[in-house]
Amino acid sequence: MTPDDIKLANALADAAGAAIRPYYRQSFEMEDKADASPVTEADRAAEAAMRAILEVERPNDGIIGEEYGAIREGAGRQWVLDPIDGTTSFIAGRPIFGTLVALMEEGWPVLGIIDQPIAHERWLGAAGRPTMFNGQRAITRMCRELEEAILATTSPNLFSDEEAGHFVALAAKVARRRIVYGGDCYNYGLIASGHIDMVVEAGLQLYDLAALVPIVEGAGGTMCDWSGEPLNADSAGDVIAVGDPARLDDILAALG
Repeated sequence: MTPDDIKLANALADAAGAAIRPYYRQSFEMEDKADASPVTEADRAAEAAMRAILEVERPNDGIIGEEYGAIREGAGRQWVLDPIDGTTSFIAGRPIFGTLVALMEEGWPVLGIIDQPIAHERWLGAAGRPTMFNGQRAITRMCRELEEAILATTSPNLFSDEEAGHFVALAAKVARRRIVYGGDCYNYGLIASGHIDMVVEAGLQLYDLAALVPIVEGAGGTMCDWSGEPLNADSAGDVIAVGDPARLDDILAALG
């Protein structure tokens, strides 16, 4: 990863935002994909805009995108794109969705952006560098115990029955009024900025999680799977993000 990669990642997010904003709270075509998740004209336009830039600027790098799949899968460097993470929120006119841009090297995430194109909020994380939020350093907050934590997840309906049981066991350790539902990638930016303490989810795809890891970890937090293993291209999609790494063992114990 180089400074030019960071500049390029910002350009990709800029292009996606420019493609998305004309559709926001407007009429647009949409349909359901095979997994019943929605996709809109804005999703496809944003990913197409980012891919067009990458084909010019990084023609030898791989691309993995939610809407248009993977090319050059054997490349050591892979750009991982989710044009709208939180499409349901986008459809509902809620500005808590985001564009995710990640760079992976040899299967490990080294650069990530969460961009909220309506509120013009952007988190950028890069290996070996502090996470930045709109040009200012983002820092997670301390959390003395689970009872004091704010726990977030996109939706309990996205868990399998078994996963839901583990999540409920964790939620029982948290004050009832400190659990937040909805938010998708936006929640991970809020962890990085010290507003939320932990996010626990399952069933994520690589394009859902790759950008998040450098952002949370560069702000002082940690991310792993439900077994405590670091996240990479081979991860199954069960995810823990925690702002205060001292609480990770407590979370793993509660989930287990």
